[in-house]
Amino acid sequence: MAMSSQYRGDTNVVRYDPTTIWLHWLTLGAIIILWLIGQTADWVPRGPFRTGLWSVHVVLGFFTAFMLLTRVAWRAHFGRVLPPADTGVLHAIAKATHYTLYALLGVVVVLGISDALYRGSSVFGVWSLPQVGSGDAATRHALNGWHELAANMTVAVACLHGAAALLHQYVWRDHLLQRMKP
Repeated sequence: MAMSSQYRGDTNVVRYDPTTIWLHWLTLGAIIILWLIGQTADWVPRGPFRTGLWSVHVVLGFFTAFMLLTRVAWRAHFGRVLPPADTGVLHAIAKATHYTLYALLGVVVVLGISDALYRGSSVFGVWSLPQVGSGDAATRHALNGWHELAANMTVAVACLHGAAALLHQYVWRDHLLQRMKP
């Protein structure tokens, strides 16, 4: 497994720029919170607390959409580009994983916003999203199912991404995590 000798054993690893780093960790935090709410909110009895959880989910979903757009724009125009930590097949896998994460995040966000708009979701009982569909239960169920599947796939790929980063850091000891240290 070829790794860049520039990073093996070197504690002076070049880092990503602060904006890239913070957007990365904020996205991770948002994904964890969104996924946990999505998995557990229906366990809460119907009422204001449950409605509040779903409101947090919707607001945080819109925030994640904004962060995703910001990340893509930042990475394309302003973010620091670092040399790859691996070469060959491992580099190709890492690149494919990153593109897959961005694509899945985009799908999750689009499906989530579509679901919220189709339902005409109320946010904290203060603001209602416009309902852009008939509210048909079968369509709502399908949108929600696709959103949930894409979210679960995103979490699975993100876990593989995290496991690979930990492998780099603690098995190969190439200080890869230092690149994303705030």
